[in-house]
Order: sequence, then C-alpha cells, then structure tokens
Amino acid sequence: MNQLRSRWLALALCCSATLASAQIKVENAWVRATVPGQQATGAFMKITSAEPVKLMSVATPAASINEIHEMKMEGGVMKMRAHLGGLEIPANATVELKSGGYHVMMMDLTQTIKSGQTVPLELLFADAKGLKRTVSVSARTSFKDPYQK
Repeated sequence: MNQLRSRWLALALCCSATLASAQIKVENAWVRATVPGQQATGAFMKITSAEPVKLMSVATPAASINEIHEMKMEGGVMKMRAHLGGLEIPANATVELKSGGYHVMMMDLTQTIKSGQTVPLELLFADAKGLKRTVSVSARTSFKDPYQK
C-alpha cells in the first residue's frame, strides 16, 4: 500500500511540474541566419503566459553571449541596449520579440547559423514568487521571418 501511495505521489508531482511549464507558451521562434564570419544575430518569438512571469535569460550553444535587448527610438535615432532585470510577460497577454523591438541578441556566435537549421534555445522564466522554470524551444532559422505571410 505504501508503495502504491508513493507512486501516486510521484505521478502527481510530475504532472504538476508539467502543468506549471505548460502555462508558458512560446510560438513562432526563429533565429536570423548568418553569413560566415558574422558574430551576432537575433532570436525572435511570441511568448504567452497564464500568469505574470519575467523572461530572465536565454541560453543556446550557438552563442556564448545571449542578452534580452530592446530597440527604441530616442530623439529620432534608433537605439539598442540590453534590457536588464528581465522582460515582463503579463498574464494572458502575448509579448512579441521582433525586429525593431524586444529580441534576444545572440553574440560571439560559435558557428555560422545556416538557413533551414534549427537552433535550441533554453528560456529561463521567474514568476512573482521567484519560482523559476525553463522552457526549451527549437527555433527555425531563416534570413527573414519564416512565419510571416
């Protein structure tokens, strides 16, 4: 009986961990392809969460440095800078990481990123309680947004 109870408890814990991860949805992830010798590129996607979370960081074996960046107009000049402290994802709203706005800046590339490949991305999120969870994504690669029609 104790063994059966232990198995049910393990199953319940496993399902609750899966449910927590399922609350964050990442769609249309893609990375801009590069040419030989290019040392930086961007990753783009749409993120939706059932609860408010922050995108804290992104990791990939394709680049040594990965930062959340923001591009915005200041005094008639487009400026790009690292967005420190995490990117807020409000509950039940979609935040789009795209060219000309928030995006993941991948620098010190470890390889040329060829069109048609996939790039693995590990997105680290934190909720209001400080609980962290990682979402794994396989991003398509292309010279232009492969999801745009």
